[in-house]
Amino acid sequence: MKTITVVLTAEDQPDVTAQRLARSGLVAAAILCVPPGGATGRTELGGLPCTEVEGAAPGSGAVVQRVLQAAGTAQLLRVTGDTDPHPTALRRMAVALSETGAGMVFGDYMDLSPEGKASSHPLSDYQTGSLQDSFPFGPLQLWSVQAIRDALQSHGGVEGLSWMAWYDVRLKVSVGRAIHRLPEPLALLIPRDQRRSGEQVFDYLTASRERQVEAEQVCTAHLERVGAKLTGPFRAYVPQGEHPVDVSVVIPVRDRARTVMDAVSSALDQQVDASFNVIVVDNHSTDGTTELLRERAQIDPRLVHVIPDRLDLGIGGCWNQAVNHPSCGRYVVQLDSDDIYSGKDTVARMFASLRDGQCGMAVGSYTLVNMELQELPPGLIDHREWTDDNGPNNALRIGGLGAPRAFATDLLRRYPFPNASYGEDYAVVLRISREYRVGRIYDSLYLCRRWEDNSDADLPPATKARYQTYKDRLRTLELAARQQRGS
Repeated sequence: MKTITVVLTAEDQPDVTAQRLARSGLVAAAILCVPPGGATGRTELGGLPCTEVEGAAPGSGAVVQRVLQAAGTAQLLRVTGDTDPHPTALRRMAVALSETGAGMVFGDYMDLSPEGKASSHPLSDYQTGSLQDSFPFGPLQLWSVQAIRDALQSHGGVEGLSWMAWYDVRLKVSVGRAIHRLPEPLALLIPRDQRRSGEQVFDYLTASRERQVEAEQVCTAHLERVGAKLTGPFRAYVPQGEHPVDVSVVIPVRDRARTVMDAVSSALDQQVDASFNVIVVDNHSTDGTTELLRERAQIDPRLVHVIPDRLDLGIGGCWNQAVNHPSCGRYVVQLDSDDIYSGKDTVARMFASLRDGQCGMAVGSYTLVNMELQELPPGLIDHREWTDDNGPNNALRIGGLGAPRAFATDLLRRYPFPNASYGEDYAVVLRISREYRVGRIYDSLYLCRRWEDNSDADLPPATKARYQTYKDRLRTLELAARQQRGS
């Protein structure tokens, strides 16, 4: 029985892909999404009956509605890219979808290189905290048409959305139905994007402002729907206790002999109308970093060189070591060992934002540069999607808030960093922004230097999936905490 209608776009090699899908014996028809004026009246695609749907964007509400109207089957397959499904993939997906009552199923795949080599591309499981509009589903998504219709009937349609209708559909469906990942390779995919992970990591920030706003609106509506929307008012931070200095710059480091002294000098050169020091937590470096730091600390007493007793610390654990050190100031400002501040007033401006705004934390803006400090695309990262009233809600949709980050030390002692080396700052940002005001500076205060040894320079798919899972778990926990708070 043919239970599937496939949805393709002109970018998906539609004729070839439709032929491949037809071999499964489960696909009844194809829907081809074309730009305005792009319809040619074709009624066949790769041997399948075809309906053309015109629209400015495949993700617009108008296109999604027309697709649902044209779908005459129980299941709808969205395909991305030049994809060759495994012979049993669609049957595996169809069985999983129907027998579990899920709203959608997706699965892992294999990347096919230009040289013809196939390599595994695992994905992460979907969870309630999988709120990013850019969540990686892979090339095949099989939807229950009834689940979509039920969700839109219960939670409202997608009218008026120009780009994010499928994102809206996914969030609405997820309220009442599961979204399952099949942890097995379902297809071969020839990736369109051959860039390394370090070049892809900022893509979600380069979407147009209009798309960002629409995605934020969709996500915020979902948070309200599930009882997790924050409405404020957010608390001002009232300083407590005594501290040896006003501000500490914190630099965790391991094996960064090439870059760490640039970071340290950038911090020590700051001009601040307050007392400050620089705490470097040297996580048992083996490449000469330790000797460089020890020598500089002997010259400048403002540099506090800390070597932890423990051997199991991630970046978050190093932060906790610094925050709880006797030399730590009332406020702390972040600096990664790869990076430098863009001017001598960065710490002063972050300190003022915290002190004058009575904020629990503050976030600046940064510019991507190479090791010669030449600007790299997309240049300035200022996260202007943040607003004082809705920023803490939108924080659950995006991958991070920016840099440099500064915190009230007492709050970090109360809400410590996870002992992890990815997402550790995001966890703290979510917790503090749930309750306290967040200061923002939209000028570039920080130079994020991209080079071959950046921790995210070239991540294998399995590591990317693990990182995605971890950040989604942080969102899941935060979502539950916000629901508990509002109950």
